[in-house]
Amino acid sequence: MNNTLKKVWNIVSTILVIVIVFCAVFLMGSRLIGYQCYTVISPSMEPNYSVGDLIYVKQVDPATIKAGDVITFIINEDLAIGTHRVVRVDAENQRFYTKGDANQVEDQAPVHYNNVIGVPKFSIPKLGYVSDFVQHPPGMYITIAIGVILIIAVFLPDMIGKKKKDDEGEEASAVQTEIDTAAEENEKLKAELAQLRAEMESKKSEN
Repeated sequence: MNNTLKKVWNIVSTILVIVIVFCAVFLMGSRLIGYQCYTVISPSMEPNYSVGDLIYVKQVDPATIKAGDVITFIINEDLAIGTHRVVRVDAENQRFYTKGDANQVEDQAPVHYNNVIGVPKFSIPKLGYVSDFVQHPPGMYITIAIGVILIIAVFLPDMIGKKKKDDEGEEASAVQTEIDTAAEENEKLKAELAQLRAEMESKKSEN
């Protein structure tokens, strides 16, 4: 991988990692500080909340909720979740009467205090689509696979480069060993030749 491609890949991989970290923080990290996330699935609260928005709900004491507040609550026994605005409060019977901002009439059934999940504090447009995708199959499996591939792709070039350097180092070491061995043999040969010459000179002197 040449330097240009490596730089491009480093930029791309960095952006992907930032996106993943961003999603992880806003989808999972919010729960660590007491928020629950819900995806808006109907236009009943437009323009405040649109379909696909991700709302962050904080648990509060129902007694502190007043008319005009938006609440997220359990609608029925199937545990369906809704988010509407409180229009009237029946504190004596612990009931909230609600209505969607985009609806013309109030909701038919009041919301009991016990069914209140909390109050939306903020929302992120369209992030709900991402949340639903990564939390349910097959999107969950696709996301995991992409994460694994990304991790491998990020670290693979460095691993290959390190292995290549190690191989080159081993090859260079082997070549140097061969050179050193040849040099030693050459020195031995020179010594043997010098000894042979000395012996021949000695024999000539005796004659």
